[in-house]
Amino acid sequence: MLNKEEIKNIIPQREPFLMIDEVEEYIPGESCIAYKNVNEKEWYFQGHFPGNPIMPGVLITESLAQAGAVAILSLEENKGKNALFGGIDKMKFKKMVIPGDKLKLEVHIIKRKGPIGVGEAIATVDGKIAAKGELTFAVV
Repeated sequence: MLNKEEIKNIIPQREPFLMIDEVEEYIPGESCIAYKNVNEKEWYFQGHFPGNPIMPGVLITESLAQAGAVAILSLEENKGKNALFGGIDKMKFKKMVIPGDKLKLEVHIIKRKGPIGVGEAIATVDGKIAAKGELTFAVV
């Protein structure tokens, strides 16, 4: 299990844009299971939407990408680098994510060639799919 400070030793994101709170397990270059504890004080809930707070799909996607970055950037040859979006494919949003939810973020790296790769990404809340798709990344 990695806490926020240990996560920051792997990926470059920082508050308020660090979108994962803990990592349950990871295999460098292969996979990561992480969590985001969604709380009502998140900066984006002020405007999305007042009186009916819903985590934006793009931030669920970013949370998944950061979990994938833990898997990729924990490889020895990628330490100190960054993983950038190269594409988002087949992303579907199935369930609203609201304050109080614990968002489980699972990313499995399914392709890698040089600095480019693809991760299969699934976000769930209480075992129900909130979002899933494929994320293409480039390590720079």
